[in-house]
Amino acid sequence: MAYKKVEQYGDKITSSLTENYRESLALLGEDPDREGLLKTPERVAKAMQYLTQGYHMDAKAILNSAKFHEEVSEMVIVKDIEIYSLCEHHMLPFYGKAHIAYIPNGWITGLSKIARVVDVFSRRLQVQERLTTQVLEAIKDTLNPLGVAVVIEASHLCMMMRGVQKQNSVTTTSAFWGEFERNESRSEFIRLIGSKLH
Repeated sequence: MAYKKVEQYGDKITSSLTENYRESLALLGEDPDREGLLKTPERVAKAMQYLTQGYHMDAKAILNSAKFHEEVSEMVIVKDIEIYSLCEHHMLPFYGKAHIAYIPNGWITGLSKIARVVDVFSRRLQVQERLTTQVLEAIKDTLNPLGVAVVIEASHLCMMMRGVQKQNSVTTTSAFWGEFERNESRSEFIRLIGSKLH
């Protein structure tokens, strides 16, 4: 019964978004009744719901669903995690890769869960700086590791398609906590991910 209620609520949101996108097309000077655009408002509505599904996901629950006790304290790195997100200022995409490391303190998590945590926060309206720290905080708070490091490298279409129109620019953000605040651990992580970050 609970599933049905959620599904009905989702249908209501899709319907409202569809009408709004239909109106937006008309305001932009298009004819929403022409053949090529008849289904566009609904497609965009569903796409936006998918691209912002992170609001309905719990990063800590994901990490806890595959949390295992292990007496290891070596650096664990998951690098080149693909990121697709929407800039909250213009609602244009930014995309790139995340590199994440943590040093266990009695607990590890499934490697795929690290990538899913990235999805939780990237599937929202975002700024890259906040995304970086949100991923770090979720891992820190759930696994209680000795240290966490997050580096994100991304290209922003809001810079590429409009404004300054710089197609080759890449933005790099980083966040370090615990053992990674020490230069030795941080340098090892940066070397292993092959980042140009200094």
